[in-house]
Amino acid sequence: MSRDRLYLFDTTLRDGAQTAGIEFSLEDKIAIARMLEEIGVDYVEGGYPGANPVDTAFFEENRTKKATFTAFGMTKRAGRSAANDPGVQGLVNSAAAATCFVCKAWDYQVELALGISTEENLEALADTVRTAAASGKEVLIDLEHFFDGYKANPTYALACVTTALEAGARWVVLCDTNGGTMPSEVRDVVGEVTRHAPGEKLGIHPHDDTGQAVANALAAVEAGVRQIQGTLNGLGERCGNANLVTLIPTLVLKPFYAGRFETGVTPENLERLTHISRAFDDRLNRAPARQAPYVGASAFATKAGIHASALLKDFSTYEHVPPESVGNERAIMVSQQAGKSNLLTALARHGIALEKDDPRLEKLLATVKERESRGYSYDGADASFAVLARRVLGTLPDFFQVEHYRAMVEQRHNAQGDVVTVTEAVVKIRIDGELLMSVAEGNGPVNALDSALRKDLGKYSSQIEDLELADFKVRILDGGTGAVTRVLVESRDGSGERWSTIGVSSNIIDASFEALYESITYKLLKTVVAQDSAAGGNTGRARVIAG
Repeated sequence: MSRDRLYLFDTTLRDGAQTAGIEFSLEDKIAIARMLEEIGVDYVEGGYPGANPVDTAFFEENRTKKATFTAFGMTKRAGRSAANDPGVQGLVNSAAAATCFVCKAWDYQVELALGISTEENLEALADTVRTAAASGKEVLIDLEHFFDGYKANPTYALACVTTALEAGARWVVLCDTNGGTMPSEVRDVVGEVTRHAPGEKLGIHPHDDTGQAVANALAAVEAGVRQIQGTLNGLGERCGNANLVTLIPTLVLKPFYAGRFETGVTPENLERLTHISRAFDDRLNRAPARQAPYVGASAFATKAGIHASALLKDFSTYEHVPPESVGNERAIMVSQQAGKSNLLTALARHGIALEKDDPRLEKLLATVKERESRGYSYDGADASFAVLARRVLGTLPDFFQVEHYRAMVEQRHNAQGDVVTVTEAVVKIRIDGELLMSVAEGNGPVNALDSALRKDLGKYSSQIEDLELADFKVRILDGGTGAVTRVLVESRDGSGERWSTIGVSSNIIDASFEALYESITYKLLKTVVAQDSAAGGNTGRARVIAG
């Protein structure tokens, strides 16, 4: 039986940026785009080029390797052609392969918000699509307030659909903009639309204001649409958007959908889902939702109670899918059985092979759990996990030891009488018995410590020349003046690889230094591993810390 192809369109970098309290930097956008490609989505909508400096910079080059890089914007303004509209041309001239234009499909909003006639709106829609398509872009149209518009004036709402398709749009997306439509209504309306337009050219974009965005997306798929738009962890304005982290495993694992549809998500992609969902929250300085479907820490947690006997004989009675299928793990309150399979998978990513019955695996699992109880989270800091694993397993080279560090912040008047803040850091390290001391100034204590730590690394200095600090995030885990602080540092090097490390302490400077130290250690570690691999084995260039 042949299956229909479903296309996954992610709007995290645009819709997600409208979430209260969320502000994406350029580095955030680049990193999140990589996460989305790890999942296997088909389209990554990156924002609105020209709307702000971050989005404009993001669209200066293609940011995806497999997914279709997509720019978002509005159809042309009244009184000018699409060829002379700066907004339209900004999208057409961007590095994006596809353009998604929003167009109002509710006649009431056309006249109220745009102040033009419904016919002028259709003309603007057609002109915009033709112009973008002529430039070689794949064109998508988001019909804003489609469901409300259809209820008010189905003839006009359908005219928007057919006008876009006749002008050359690849996709027309039906938007439930205020999130108030019920699944049964979505199913009925989409069914009517498919009588006028082919389902393989229709998409759905539901908001979650009634908590039914995922249900509405599934209802639309069942009724005929073949593209779903949503965001990582359901991010978005007001109550958010359809949560792709919930939708994807439902589409891939549930027989009703898996037997009828196929996506670009492979089993290997799916096994990364929990990690990516939590890493995304870490990047946003948010605590992952413990009871999130599929990926939450409690999603496969069972308090056995009187069911302990049955539970231990057959876990599946309490699990609707195997937790490892989405990269999660089973948590049984009466046992310590959870975690080993996840560790083996994580170790394999770093080229470390262990048998399931290796006693060191139990030691590593206990260490990870103990550190997580203190505030560490390795889902968003995979490089720190690699360092920790090698340390526990006894295979971490002893590159250098930190003997002492100090950071000083001084506020004073300069020669012009202005108040300035000067930060200085001192770091003492020991390499092969030799003590090295470096002093550096910086823009704040973390920058100063980073500069001092990398200023003189002895024989390793040449190996970290291309190392850069790309991002720095702080999250307070507990309130009050004695709060525990978690620091995430993202680094990059000349190879284009990026990695994240973590530090946790009641002292923000101490947490920051730990993350910086592990970043350098990981950089050296991957250099040694690469050299050993090229040499065909362990060259014995560095001492090893006993586990």
